[in-house]
Amino acid sequence: MTLAREFKIGEIDRRIYGSFIEHLGRAVYGGIYEPGHPTADENGFRQDVIEMVRELDVPVVRYPGGNFVSGYNWEDGVGPVVDRPKRLDLAWGTTEPNTFGTNEFMQWCRKANTDCMMAVNLGTRGAEEARNLVEYMNHKGNSAWADLRIAHGFKEPWNVKLWCLGNEMDGDWQIGRAHV
Repeated sequence: MTLAREFKIGEIDRRIYGSFIEHLGRAVYGGIYEPGHPTADENGFRQDVIEMVRELDVPVVRYPGGNFVSGYNWEDGVGPVVDRPKRLDLAWGTTEPNTFGTNEFMQWCRKANTDCMMAVNLGTRGAEEARNLVEYMNHKGNSAWADLRIAHGFKEPWNVKLWCLGNEMDGDWQIGRAHV
């Protein structure tokens, strides 16, 4: 193959160099979020990981990425941590403590200087729950879900522009797999 800069036909969208973070193994707990770690900040975010993400200049991170999203109830990951339920994660057979959720991820993105691509659960949930999440994340206020975000301490909307509809919904391994 021969590459020649003089025959450029367009710009490469930086988003192809994006990543995702999933509640699997040590990706979230013990990865980007680990209260008590020597580099953890006041939010429990590992600064060593944030510095790597910045150094790599990751343009966008999908959350909650992977198979996890197909059984995830986003409402479990917002509000006071002490009120969040622990749930069985059917994708990985683990218990999800929900101590790291949507608002924590958005705060992490800002610190890591990356954009968010928010994934919605289309495995066990549907359009109504997705609509509610969009309202929670992006509406200014004076509506049930936006007012809930404000009550959770986040007055300004997150203004998420990139959305991922499900995860590999045609795969045999996926919770709520689409039969086509």
